[in-house]
Order: sequence, then structure tokens, then C-alpha cells
Amino acid sequence: MVVLHVTVRVEPEHMVTFLDAARHNADSARNEPGCLRFDVISDRDDPHCFYFYEVYSDDAALAAHRETAHFKAYIEQATPWFAVPAERRLGTNVTPSDAAWR
Repeated sequence: MVVLHVTVRVEPEHMVTFLDAARHNADSARNEPGCLRFDVISDRDDPHCFYFYEVYSDDAALAAHRETAHFKAYIEQATPWFAVPAERRLGTNVTPSDAAWR
């Protein structure tokens, strides 16, 4: 199992369009084989900061997500709206067990 955490800080003037693009990407990703979870979370203290929490069955599922049209469109659209480059962290599942996710 692969867990991806992404932190994104968005320029204030792009909030509405960013949220539309992020929602579309997340909603589309949830239907992909191997995508077990895809959440977009807003920071309580910083309204321009968002966290993506994504869980994939394996590296191949994450790689397949990165090749989808909706992901490529999201990256092309949203990257210019970031106040700073996105921060990405990859992890592996500890608990619940991998079997509990299926």
C-alpha cells in the first residue's frame, strides 16, 4: 500500500477555480482501480492551505493515476495557482492493516 500526502498553498485569487479542479480530480480518482482513498482537506487555520491524502493499493496504481487525463488536467490547471511548490510525502501503511482497507 502507498500513502501520499500533498500540501498545497493556493494564491487567494485562485481559490474558487482551484477547489473546482481539486474536487474534479478527487472525484475522478476515487473511481480508479487501486485508489482506496482520496481526500482533500482544508487547513483550519490557513484557508489557502490544503492537504491531499491519497491511498493506493501499490506503486502501479499511483503511477496509473498520474497518467489519467483528469490528473494531467488538474496539474496543468492548478500548478500556476500555487503560492509555493507543492510538498509531497510518500509513506507506507502501518495501521489499519492493508487487508482492512479491502
